[in-house]
Amino acid sequence: MPNLEPLFPDDPPQIGPYWLDARLTSAESGVAYVGHDSENVPAMVILLSTGAASDAAARDRLAGAVNELDIDTVLARGGHGQDQGRLSKRFYDESHEPTEPGSSPEAPWAALAYDGTDAATAEANRILAQVQLSDKPQLGQASGPDYNLPWVGRRRPGHSRIWPLPWPGRHDRAGWLSLLSSWILMLLIAAMAILIAILIFQQSSQQQPPPPVPPTSSQSQSASASSSESQSQSGSSSGSPTESGSGWPSESLPSGSESQSASPSESSGGPSGSASASAGGGMETPTSKM
Repeated sequence: MPNLEPLFPDDPPQIGPYWLDARLTSAESGVAYVGHDSENVPAMVILLSTGAASDAAARDRLAGAVNELDIDTVLARGGHGQDQGRLSKRFYDESHEPTEPGSSPEAPWAALAYDGTDAATAEANRILAQVQLSDKPQLGQASGPDYNLPWVGRRRPGHSRIWPLPWPGRHDRAGWLSLLSSWILMLLIAAMAILIAILIFQQSSQQQPPPPVPPTSSQSQSASASSSESQSQSGSSSGSPTESGSGWPSESLPSGSESQSASPSESSGGPSGSASASAGGGMETPTSKM
């Protein structure tokens, strides 16, 4: 069994359609991962490093190494410059997926069949060494300073396009058990919210209308003034017959009738006449002369 390492923070969670599970081996030219696709088919994914992906010759060497493999061994391939050659039909097109503005091209990668044996690890090391030219024998006798590729030391994994984005802090997709648990939790929260709303509306008492506002002193004075004015208007309209001129007989009778309707005290001597005479202080009346 090969010795697997956990993913580093710089490692992408997904390359193409493959989700990464662990590191298998690494070199200056790139990293080999162990991953799986949406159908849980295991795969060995080789991704060039940042330095190797920026070198056109290194990209061509990876493409040549992949094209020499058996067609059943190569599951998929992608990245910059990997859509040419004998196995170009295995190219995974990611042009329909969005990218960040100004981002660099995707680093070349290849997904190979993985059986979990040491032979798979040896095959990954061979391909990475072929890209780095470390498997080539030295030509001639060494003299002078040693030569290294200009991108050696840039071991960070190359840029890969990830879409859709994974959950923060997770490097794999959620299983059916996690999805089922989240749905059950969401239904429980919704049921509790509905139950709380029902209890709140059942226990809420009906609000009584506010009491009428008592009238102020100015309002009471205006009300009394209006009532007195209405009473005076009703009194004037229902006054005595003499003032209103409603045609009573006293106003319509002639002057002769007025002398005829005089009081009996003036026409005949009576108690009222003696009383008026005594009250007049000895004034003589026509009756007393007679």
